[in-house]
Amino acid sequence: MNAAMQTSLQTSAAAPALQAEGIAKAFVSGRLRTRVIEQLSLRIEPAELTLISGPSGCGKSTLLAILSGLLSVDEGRVMALESDLGQLDSRALEQFRLHHTGFVFQGFNLFPALTALEQVELPLSYLGMTRADARDRAAQSLEEVGLGHRMRLRPSELSGGEKQRVAIARALAKLPQLLFADEPTSSLDAANGQMIIDILHRIARVHGTTVLCVSHDPRLIHHADRVLTMEDGRILTDSRPAEPTAPNKGSTP
Repeated sequence: MNAAMQTSLQTSAAAPALQAEGIAKAFVSGRLRTRVIEQLSLRIEPAELTLISGPSGCGKSTLLAILSGLLSVDEGRVMALESDLGQLDSRALEQFRLHHTGFVFQGFNLFPALTALEQVELPLSYLGMTRADARDRAAQSLEEVGLGHRMRLRPSELSGGEKQRVAIARALAKLPQLLFADEPTSSLDAANGQMIIDILHRIARVHGTTVLCVSHDPRLIHHADRVLTMEDGRILTDSRPAEPTAPNKGSTP
């Protein structure tokens, strides 16, 4: 391997999975303009479970939507897997999310008429996989989240925790580099919430997936590699569970 190639690989390995530089976002309702994100900068390292924590209305879900390309910024720049999301048109953004990202939401977003296996298979067809390959991949993902024996059941036959595990399997089956989870445990009891936390942590460890999770659930803190605490559109603290909480240096005070 020549020196130029070595330098290129080292640079790529050191690059963050996600990076925000001086981003700001406001929402307008009539004459009222509400600033939700305030000149925020951060970088998310690959293959880690990063938790964004904070009170309702602090901007954490908006930040997740921005970093995943679901929302554009008013100011600043967002880089995902070294792609500048602001330079991509709507079609390119759609393709980026299809091929590189997975999403898990509080409300599960499952189709009532489809079995668990069919739920997980569905997005794989858009990736150009054959029916047989998609079915095999879907079954593997359901096995990984402990639902191999429940894959023929529809959402009405599943518990809340099982529905969320189907949603995670659906995201995981795409083998995403980035996995975004918005309040994945908020509607679950303690036992099911703990199971979801363990699965997300394992995905980051085993698959090398960058998992970014928004939640006010304190149970997640001890399972995250890194915890960012938000308030009023800013990151107040940036810490790792084994370390004392320290002020974030990447955002404005």
